[in-house]
Amino acid sequence: MITAKYYEQDGTEKGTRDLPSGLFECEINEPVVHQAIVTYLANQRQGTSSAKGRSAVRGGGRKPFRQKGTGRARAGTIRSPIYRGGGVVFGPHPRDHGQALPKKMKRLALRSTLSSRAKTGDIVVVDDLDYSEPKTKRFAGLLENMDSYDKKVLFVLDKSNPAVVKSARNIPNVRVTLGSMLNAYEVLWADKVILTQSALKAMEEGVKE
Repeated sequence: MITAKYYEQDGTEKGTRDLPSGLFECEINEPVVHQAIVTYLANQRQGTSSAKGRSAVRGGGRKPFRQKGTGRARAGTIRSPIYRGGGVVFGPHPRDHGQALPKKMKRLALRSTLSSRAKTGDIVVVDDLDYSEPKTKRFAGLLENMDSYDKKVLFVLDKSNPAVVKSARNIPNVRVTLGSMLNAYEVLWADKVILTQSALKAMEEGVKE
C-alpha cells in the first residue's frame, strides 16, 4: 500500500495516510497520458484567429494602373496578396480545435499521472479547511509549513469552497480544483498535489463504484 504524508490545517505533519491502490498504484501508460495532454491543450484553444482574404480587405476598387503599355504585369486591385496591405492567402479563420477522448482513456491517464506523482512523494493529504472567510495569510502559512509555497501547487477539494478559492487566488502558481474535475494535465503541471481528507475519501469511494 502506497502512503502519503498527512498534515493538519496549519501544516503540522500528523503522519501518513494510505492511498487507494486503484488510483495511486496503477501502471503508467505514457501514450495515453500524452494523448490526454494533447486533447486537453487542444480544447483550451479559442480558435478565434482570423485573417482577411483579398475579397474582404477594404479598398482596391479601381485598377492601380492601365492594363497595357506600362511594361508591368496586369493588375486589377492593389488589395491583391502580392501588395502590402492586401489580403492574406490561406490565412487562419475561426474554427473549433476541440478533440474528443474516450472516458476510459481519460480515467487511465488520470490514474497514470496520480500514480506517477504518488511514487515520487508529491501527493500529500491535509485536513479539511474550515475557512468561513478568505484568509490568504493563513493559506500561505499552510503552504510554507508544508514546504510547498514556492512550488506549483494543485489543491484539491471535495466540494466548492469560495473562501478557500479566494484565499489561494493571490498566491502565485496555486490552483484550486475539485476532485471530480481532476485531469491529467493539471496533475502533471503541479509539483505538489494536495488533497483534502474529504476529497481523498470521495476519490476512494469513486474507485469502489
